[in-house]
Amino acid sequence: MILESEMNSRRESDARENIAYIRQMLGELRQVALGEGADMLCYLIEMAYVEAGDVQAGRRPRSVFHRD
Repeated sequence: MILESEMNSRRESDARENIAYIRQMLGELRQVALGEGADMLCYLIEMAYVEAGDVQAGRRPRSVFHRD
């Protein structure tokens, strides 16, 4: 039987991995947008990248609607 604390720990670990993956992909997308000269798109992607970093570091919750 899996304990509830183990399940919560695994979900939290999965969430951290997913945020790290999202941040990595945003970094790559930013480079593509930069190469295309898409300044506004590059800016918006960069803002999402910064937000993902804040979530990753625990400075912001994952959702403004559902507190972690």
